[in-house]
Amino acid sequence: MNKPIIIDYYTDVLCVWAWIAQRRIDELNLKLENKIEFQYYYVDIFGDVPTKMTTQWKQKGGYSGFSEHVQKSASIFEDAPINSKIWKEVKPVTSANAHLVLKAVEISYDKSKSIEFALKIRSAFFIDALDVGNLDVLCDLVKINGLDHNAINTSIHDGSAIAALMHDYQRSKQHSIKGSPSYVIDGGRQTLYGNVGYRVLLANIEELLKNPADEASWC
Repeated sequence: MNKPIIIDYYTDVLCVWAWIAQRRIDELNLKLENKIEFQYYYVDIFGDVPTKMTTQWKQKGGYSGFSEHVQKSASIFEDAPINSKIWKEVKPVTSANAHLVLKAVEISYDKSKSIEFALKIRSAFFIDALDVGNLDVLCDLVKINGLDHNAINTSIHDGSAIAALMHDYQRSKQHSIKGSPSYVIDGGRQTLYGNVGYRVLLANIEELLKNPADEASWC
């Protein structure tokens, strides 16, 4: 059996485009089962939200303007519901705390459990309008979802979780990741980022499946 194609997948949990992309990821995994493998990494897009709002969105309405942008972006996607309170009433200061907890879950359990919990955090923000930048809120989500709070806390306090997160952030810089979500395919030979449609993703992956890049070339 051929090895699956590895797709390095970089996201920020507060990114609406990563929230929208979730259905596409699910469809790709369903259609190309055992042929692809997503490796999840986190990228710093919303690490410092206040500065982001005062620099990138100051002339475009600040938090209110950004909230309208998020609502409009997701409005045509039935599978990406958005609570009208986010970025107007609920304004997370950072995504880093959520990323930190997710790396702690990965260390305490495994990657699949962390991926599963990442979707819970995204749902808590985009649907339930919870401030997932707040550690108390994240701790509540850990307990609600039946995760071992003490084990996760240990990974945070001993520094292993932050070290794992810094590895992700540094890796994203090394690979010149420009946004969230970003798909690095076939060992870096191809990178797609932003609102990439399902058919575009599928076509690129299927082309690689037909013509693996590590096969001998006639050129």
